[in-house]
Amino acid sequence: MSDRMSSVGFDLDLTLADTRAGIAAVYDEVALRIGVPIDSAVVVARLGPPLEWELAHWLPPEEVPAAAALYRSLYPSMAVPATTLMPGARQAVEAVRRAGGRIIVVTGKNTLDAARTVKFLGLDVDEVAGSVFAAAKGPALARFGATAYVGDHVADIEAARAGDAVSVAVATGVYPIGELHDHGADVVLGDLTEFADWFDGWRAPAELV
Repeated sequence: MSDRMSSVGFDLDLTLADTRAGIAAVYDEVALRIGVPIDSAVVVARLGPPLEWELAHWLPPEEVPAAAALYRSLYPSMAVPATTLMPGARQAVEAVRRAGGRIIVVTGKNTLDAARTVKFLGLDVDEVAGSVFAAAKGPALARFGATAYVGDHVADIEAARAGDAVSVAVATGVYPIGELHDHGADVVLGDLTEFADWFDGWRAPAELV
């Protein structure tokens, strides 16, 4: 099998990492410091798009950059230590490694905080690419040579298409299995505990070629 067939991309938030508690804590602190109400429960219920997009729901445009800078200054100390692995995340990464594969994390989170999160969780990946969303993730996936991209958001299906990769959706975010199917995912899993079996089965025909 070629290296390309073993190369996989993963989204981060709600795919590999459960960042909800940490993100909520940072938003609560930002709201307190700037004196603007932000419902962190609403925020974490729609994770996926970039930070600035979310802040635009709560603040006028001219105030978004300063709030984003404050958020990012707080994230390493508040959110990263509160992050946990999503079910099956470590096993999914290990399945790719057992196959001799390479792994890239492509996420809307900024690259520095994404890399900090991956390191904190002890995930063995080759590269982290951040601050990209939906089809904008495609160039990073294509450059890396990822044949599959795994994510929880319908925008991750767009990302896979843009990167010429198989779209593997996990129903661990805001979208249930049916909606992920309806948006055109090639494969839909309940969560990453199902990934290793799918991955091994997906690779098996190629090994015979």
